[in-house]
Amino acid sequence: MFLLLLLFTYAHSSQAQKSAIATRIAEEKASGYADGFNTNIALSDQSLNFLVIGDWGRHGGYHQKAVAGQMAKVAATADVNFIISVGDNFYPDGVQSAQDPSWNSSFENIYSNHMLFSDWWVVLGNHDYKGNIQAQIDYSKISRRWNMPATYFSRKIKLENGKELLLVFLDTNPFVTSYYEKSGNMRENLALQDTAAQYKWLKETLADTATNIHWKIVVGHHPMYSGGMRKGKKDTEEIRLKFESLFNAHKVDAYICGHEHDLQIIKPAQQFTTQFLSGAACEVRPSGATEGTEFWAADPGMMLFSLSPKELKIQVIHADGRILHRKKISR
Repeated sequence: MFLLLLLFTYAHSSQAQKSAIATRIAEEKASGYADGFNTNIALSDQSLNFLVIGDWGRHGGYHQKAVAGQMAKVAATADVNFIISVGDNFYPDGVQSAQDPSWNSSFENIYSNHMLFSDWWVVLGNHDYKGNIQAQIDYSKISRRWNMPATYFSRKIKLENGKELLLVFLDTNPFVTSYYEKSGNMRENLALQDTAAQYKWLKETLADTATNIHWKIVVGHHPMYSGGMRKGKKDTEEIRLKFESLFNAHKVDAYICGHEHDLQIIKPAQQFTTQFLSGAACEVRPSGATEGTEFWAADPGMMLFSLSPKELKIQVIHADGRILHRKKISR
């Protein structure tokens, strides 16, 4: 009887999701939208939906245009609320000013579909540190959608039933000691950072005891774990040692990052926080598994997060529209 009830519930839920997608598509088509949809995704009722991409700014080269096109289809279908970029926004050496041509060739002219004109919340990657990082902050005053108020920041987002998501954006670059051996802009940019102040701010922000905070998600560029090119590397271990215990102590549900040019979901045994690595919005590299790996793919793509008071759903989406993996975290 329980199995029959479970199957009925799943079938009913699946049908409701299909109906929601069909309704959304019909409304957009009736309004004149004709740039395509992705009917492979699953939708949750009254959820907050956002896309996550990383490591993308190559002037439309590699897989960047293909991923951007699929992002628009997913955004149109899921009615995405905002987009998160986990850094390495401009290759090879960031931008030099808020008027740098790369703003058009790597961002404005690539993510030009109407569906991608929601807010972008952005952190810095190591390649961004090779340029003018203040220019990426300043662009927030020029662009309607680009949001980087500082090198690190946080925001609270209201969900249904009075619940809130605490979303924390880090600048992980100053915590990588090997970067201090670099020269030029990277060294100059690092000299301006205060890791002690940022870490103190992070601890205080995560320690917020407001009863309406239901989910905690942290965004940074560098991974704590990886089965990819940087598996076992000193830089990855440094990030893990710095943040893993803090995230566990404050019950951070998800750590979203990039740096590796692939797609990975990792949750080592005994850890509370699940790491979601989405760094395949342009160039891809060979990848693999490590301790706690639940999924990996050396494919171009993105992740779609759907958040409600009861559950967090993550869908890993290939640039061609296929769903590579689904994961759910329940409350």
